[in-house]
Amino acid sequence: MIRRQRDAITDDPNEGFGRPSRRSRPRTKDRPAYTEAVEATVVTVDRGRFRCLLADDETLVTATKARTLGRTGVIVGDRVRLVGDTTGADGTLARIVEVVERETVLRRTADDDDPYERPIVANADQLVIVAALADPPPRVGMIDRILVAAYDAGLEPLLVLTKADLAAPDGLMATYRPLGVRVVAVEPGSDLGPLREALAGHRSVLVGHSGVGKSTLVNALIPGVDRQVGEVNEVTGRGRHTSTSAVALQLPDAGGWVIDTPGVRSFGLSHVTPDSIVAAFPDLSEIVEECPRGCRHDSSAPECALDVAVADGRLSAERLESFRRMEKAFG
Repeated sequence: MIRRQRDAITDDPNEGFGRPSRRSRPRTKDRPAYTEAVEATVVTVDRGRFRCLLADDETLVTATKARTLGRTGVIVGDRVRLVGDTTGADGTLARIVEVVERETVLRRTADDDDPYERPIVANADQLVIVAALADPPPRVGMIDRILVAAYDAGLEPLLVLTKADLAAPDGLMATYRPLGVRVVAVEPGSDLGPLREALAGHRSVLVGHSGVGKSTLVNALIPGVDRQVGEVNEVTGRGRHTSTSAVALQLPDAGGWVIDTPGVRSFGLSHVTPDSIVAAFPDLSEIVEECPRGCRHDSSAPECALDVAVADGRLSAERLESFRRMEKAFG
C-alpha cells in the first residue's frame, strides 16, 4: 500500500517548525530568533554552495541553505543572514537562515510560453545590456527584450556597444535615443572612463548574447579577475558560453559592483505585461490613463490615447514608434 503524502508546499521560511510527522521525534514550535546571525551578500552560487561576502566587505564565507527556508530560492545579489562558522577559514561552512526582502529581482523565462519565472539576480539597480556591433552582429530584437526585462524589474538600463572598431555605433545609438537609454560604445584598448563613470556607485548586472564580449569587459574593468573569454563560431555566428554562473564582483576604486551572467541566446518574457512597461515611462503612463479599458497600447489598438497624444503634439511620433517596437518584443 502506498501512503498518500502531503502535497501542500509553502514558501514559509519557518515551515520546518510545524507539526512533526509520524514516527519522528517531537520538534519545538518555537521559532529561532537567530540573534547571533551576521549579514552577508551572496556573490556566487555553485551546486548548492553559496559564497557570501560579509558586511565588512573583506571576509568570504561558504554556506549552505538551511532546511527551514523550504523552497525559498537564494540567488546572486541576495542579502542574507548567516549562522555557524563565519570565519571563512578553509573547510568551514556557514548556514543561510534568512533571505532579506529583495529591493529588485531580474527575472526571465525559458521562452514566451514558459509560465515559470526564473529569478537571475537580486538587488541590482542597473541593467547593462552588452551588444556587439559586429561579430556577432547586433540583434535589436534581443536588446529590446532585455530592455523590457529591465523596465519590468525597475532597473535603470544602460546599453554598452562593444567592438566599435568593427562597425560604427551611430545607427544603434539613434535607435534607442528616443527611449532615453544611455549608450556607451567601446572597442579594444579604448578608454573605459565613460563606462566606469556609468557603473560607479551602482549594482549593475551585465546581460547579453553569447560572444558579445561581456567577460572581456569585466576583465578590463577588474584587472586580475580572469573571466574566461570565448570566441564566435564562424559558421553560425553565435558565441560560445564561457561564464557558467552569475558572479558579483566589486569594482576597484569605484564604489560599485558588476554582476557577470552567462550569455543568453533567448530571453523569455511571459511574466511581463504591457502595463508594467508603460509604468516605466512617466510621460506615457500619464497619457494611457485616457485609454479605453483593455487597451494594449499597440498600433492596432482602437482609440489608443498614445495616438491621440501624437496627433495633438503632446508626444513625439519617434518616441511612440520606439516604445511600440519594444512592446512588440513581448506582445
